Amino acid sequence: MVHRIKKKENDMHLGKWNGLGGKLEAGETPEECAVREIREESGLIVSRLVLKGLLTFPGFANEEDWYAFVFVAECLPGELIESAEGTLRWINDDQLLSLNLWEGDRIFLPWLDRPGFFSGKFVYQDGRLIEHSVVFYE
Repeated sequence: MVHRIKKKENDMHLGKWNGLGGKLEAGETPEECAVREIREESGLIVSRLVLKGLLTFPGFANEEDWYAFVFVAECLPGELIESAEGTLRWINDDQLLSLNLWEGDRIFLPWLDRPGFFSGKFVYQDGRLIEHSVVFYE
């Protein structure tokens, strides 16, 4: 997890803990994006990815819809690098929900332990979660 405390100007995630990730580059698959972002943000090399879900965030930032492909990743052994995004930390699963997370993250993180695939929608207004829904595929 990365604690977003370094990029202060215009960082809507400032002070939050987030999983690693970012925006797709032109011509990139979600899998390629996940591998690249994890390497760029942490220095770790992905050895295995499992797609667990798709999240939709209507009008999340600047009235833009955001879509997040949610993966569980295994990485080769290695050392974390210094991240421009914030402070990197390995967080035990049982401590995740005690972090300063987006409200929706508290809801979907436990879904990662479920079998199958999920498709969730999280609607925020002024930085607050106002509704969410999910469909689980077994």
